[in-house]
Amino acid sequence: MRPLSESAVRTAGTNEKEIPMRVIAGSARRLQLKAPEGMDTRPTVDRVKESLFNMLNPHLYGCAFLDLFSGSGAIGIEALSRGAAKAVFVDKSEACTGIIRQNLNFTKLSENAEIIKDDIFSAIKKLGQRGERFDIIFMDPPYAEGFYTPVLNEIKNSGILTEDGFIVAEAAKGYAFPTEKGFRIIKERKCGPAVMTFLNLEEERC
Repeated sequence: MRPLSESAVRTAGTNEKEIPMRVIAGSARRLQLKAPEGMDTRPTVDRVKESLFNMLNPHLYGCAFLDLFSGSGAIGIEALSRGAAKAVFVDKSEACTGIIRQNLNFTKLSENAEIIKDDIFSAIKKLGQRGERFDIIFMDPPYAEGFYTPVLNEIKNSGILTEDGFIVAEAAKGYAFPTEKGFRIIKERKCGPAVMTFLNLEEERC
């Protein structure tokens, strides 16, 4: 998700237009999440999120979830609400990390969450150095800014994806997802205006 510019986020009680988002299922079901509208934000809308989590649901309980380009934190919060053991949220925007913190506190899911305000590549590297491993990694970068290949390479090099884990990358419909060495595409699904590409680690050949 694109980071919000600080000017796009205003204090509660102002008349900013908000994009309505909610937690769809689980312990925080139906709770509204904050995501002030701005030119630099593209939240994953509820109908796309619902389609995504219909596919993720069998894998969520007890998993370690990494939400890259977190924006409002809606994806990682949905994962926690549905039983993920922990979720780490990464976004370089102070405005976004503030919104994520508010949303986690409101949904009472902050106990099993960590927010990292940092550049995506630096954050992934640090997580690898800490020995963190994730079962599901979700990434929703700005579509046109060329993040997919370098982020996948950083994930591979850092070793943060578990052997049986997988990555979900959201992209615009019609985007030809690159085939990266070390990964294989296991499925692609259209979800409204987006396409979700599922990838896992390619088995090393002797």
